[in-house]
Amino acid sequence: MLALVDKPIIQYGVEEAVASGIEHVIIVTGRGKGSMEDHFDHSFELDATLERRGKHQLLAVSRGVSALARISYVRQKEPLGLGHAVLCARDLVGDEPFAVILPDDVIASEVPCIKQIIDVFNQKGGSVLATMTIEGSAISAYGVLAGEQDPDNWRIYNCTGMVEKPKLEDAPSKQAIIGRYVLTPRVFELLEQTKPGAGGEIQLTDGIKALAKEQKVYGYTFEGKRFDAGDKLGMLQATVEFALGRSDLGPQFREYLKGLAL
Repeated sequence: MLALVDKPIIQYGVEEAVASGIEHVIIVTGRGKGSMEDHFDHSFELDATLERRGKHQLLAVSRGVSALARISYVRQKEPLGLGHAVLCARDLVGDEPFAVILPDDVIASEVPCIKQIIDVFNQKGGSVLATMTIEGSAISAYGVLAGEQDPDNWRIYNCTGMVEKPKLEDAPSKQAIIGRYVLTPRVFELLEQTKPGAGGEIQLTDGIKALAKEQKVYGYTFEGKRFDAGDKLGMLQATVEFALGRSDLGPQFREYLKGLAL
């Protein structure tokens, strides 16, 4: 719920899903996170106050947020890992392919990142993971794709596995896995069979590694720029770049930055 410019980070993820053609969004929450549900709900009291005060622009914003998508919520009762969080949504997803968006990875792109991943899924017929090229020792902070480049499209990798946070010399590629996935429902069964790892958590990467032994899994180097909003520096960088990209804020903000004694 941290604000990026003037919207909470979670809203960017929901808007990306909607812009990609996704009509039903499932948000996995936990204890004390009711503010997420309140944010996307229709607030009659707020709308009435804004209308009474003649604040029609803010009223449109308020009503627009509640009308973004059909949103369902499921609670993860214990923080048992990303794989477990995905499992919590199984009954709502059903037996069909689904997308996973980790909102802390904020991505600026002309074509929404998850739409790019969906297009590759439809083209190739297998699960797809978003990746980005990371040079040097920074690769050790990521899950890294193992596989070979597709001969027909340099952005697509045929995935044979993945390694979590390897040393530079042990990294199987430069392709870091980012928080966007389109997965087949078979991954639910494999996650149920996955034993908890460090900290008692069920990792999504373990489920995907098992999936890659049975079905085609691909990596896709998406077009766009990713910011890690879970990191202080990444959040600052995202704030600056998203503000500069706004037609109502960008010009004035750019002039302000030019005037700083840096």
